[in-house]
Amino acid sequence: MTRDEKIKVIDNLTQKINDSKHFYLTDISELNADDTNMLRRKCYEKDIQLIVVKNTLLKKALEKSEKEYNELFDVLKNSTSVMFSETGNSPAKLIKEFRKVLDRPVLKAAFVEESFYIGDDQLDVLSKLKSKDELLGDLIVLLQSPAKNVISALQSGGVTLAGIIKTFSEKE
Repeated sequence: MTRDEKIKVIDNLTQKINDSKHFYLTDISELNADDTNMLRRKCYEKDIQLIVVKNTLLKKALEKSEKEYNELFDVLKNSTSVMFSETGNSPAKLIKEFRKVLDRPVLKAAFVEESFYIGDDQLDVLSKLKSKDELLGDLIVLLQSPAKNVISALQSGGVTLAGIIKTFSEKE
């Protein structure tokens, strides 16, 4: 790879890192070609972009980016692939699903919502994180609940009130 090609790769990676709120660093080194293709297909289905990159180029892109990613430098050993996603928990869910069959990919680290998660033991935590849409849905349900209770109380009270009025009108 020429120097100009390396600079272009670093610039592209830097742009992706700056544009992304969530990315995962994984190790897929021991997957064969068929398994790697299957992983790429599943990533494509879930809107996750998978890029295999050299550690030195990734480190330079992280250094060049707008935020500080110093905590990630220690995991840049052996083979590294980067998963970029719009949803913070979807790569973790994909990795867990994929590891039901194989022992890879291994999570090295993740950057999700301004937080660092280092190590494969963080996979369960990351998969249980709620996405922005899930949190908004929970909030809407919570906000609707009191209104539904008031409406239901008014409706049931109206039937009771109508019954009382009807009873009084029949007495006279």
